[in-house]
Amino acid sequence: MGVSMGTARAWVERWEGQQERYAVDREERFTVIADVVEHTIAGRAHPLLLDLGCGPGSLAARLAARFPRAEIIAADMDPLLLELGRTHHADAARYVDTVIGEEGWTRALGLRRPLDAALSTTALHYLPEQTLLRTYRSLASLLRPGGVLVNGDHFPPGAAQCADLTAHVGRRRSERTGGRAQEDWRSWWDAAARDPELADLFDERGRRQAVRAGSGGDERVTVHRHAELLRRAGFAHVAPVWQFGDSTVLVAIMGDTRGLPAPLRT
Repeated sequence: MGVSMGTARAWVERWEGQQERYAVDREERFTVIADVVEHTIAGRAHPLLLDLGCGPGSLAARLAARFPRAEIIAADMDPLLLELGRTHHADAARYVDTVIGEEGWTRALGLRRPLDAALSTTALHYLPEQTLLRTYRSLASLLRPGGVLVNGDHFPPGAAQCADLTAHVGRRRSERTGGRAQEDWRSWWDAAARDPELADLFDERGRRQAVRAGSGGDERVTVHRHAELLRRAGFAHVAPVWQFGDSTVLVAIMGDTRGLPAPLRT
């Protein structure tokens, strides 16, 4: 089910364009996430980073360029996006096919040492609260003391009126900074589905979606609720470090691991 380098490059470039419609100040958010990593891994020769919900490798590629000595693992459950990332950003990361949040999902990562950072951007919002808490607990058991979980996503405020306002501010910012791509999420997928080179990957994607029908969607979990879940999962400190509209980079820091479950073994 592999694809050619030219095909992968074309679809990843189109992916980057359509994503600009949705992530407010997307490049700035990527940079802020990398800034947090820079602070966390200072003095560490070969840091270990995990990109959660990596898609076609957008964040992993940027991290690899900035931290060339880092080992990066990129995890996702979408076979088509993973194959695009493996082909177009082959040297950026080791790509892993796993369903984040499902029982035993971390075993597929093949970890041999603790993580320095677990990172995600616009990927965890589809997890229900109980799955999110389970995921955060799994990650807490994989991170070293002082390691971080960084989640860049759209987090709605608790009040509906404020949610409407922050979403509007974010949309207007996106328009001013060039987020007016002609292609949106649906049109990207519709166009990709017509590419014969991607047919086998679409078939596999369809089979997986049929099995998981009804299990995904935007859960609209607020940033305050995420912080509560992170603290329950064992993170010592939680704070937003960047925000525009409802687009936020939320950072959780591991403290002393005594009293937490033993690290997961592979």
